[in-house]
Amino acid sequence: MLVRRGGVGDVAAHAELRGVGPDEFAAYAAWVAAHVDTHLPFVAEVDGSVVGVAWLHVAERVPGSRSMERRYGDVQAVMVREEHRGQGVGSALMVALLEAARGLGLLHVTVHSGRRAVDFYLRNGFDHHRRLLLWEQGGTSMDHSAG
Repeated sequence: MLVRRGGVGDVAAHAELRGVGPDEFAAYAAWVAAHVDTHLPFVAEVDGSVVGVAWLHVAERVPGSRSMERRYGDVQAVMVREEHRGQGVGSALMVALLEAARGLGLLHVTVHSGRRAVDFYLRNGFDHHRRLLLWEQGGTSMDHSAG
């Protein structure tokens, strides 16, 4: 297995793994091209075929008095072909992605995981964090007006 940074030549494989159909492919490819500086793809290959992909979204926090550079990452769209799951492909992608995060000097890396993948991320160095809070569109809202 070979894990490497993805490139333009991998867009079709990314799209297939993400379930992007032919009618949406041009828009998907344009999105990938437009986000090349902020969304870094990593691919895993077996026998020359892409069998897995993971993305590292690199973003910046507002500068503060201690540091003008406060970049962080977020793991996105990790997909491994079903026939290659359980063979270390996902873990190899995480190793490459987190190595890149270290090289970029990111403060931290987050991941928004589905229930089934939580144990995978815990095994790959992630941990629950008590300060991460989430707001979702359409969620319940609290009425903070004085009554």
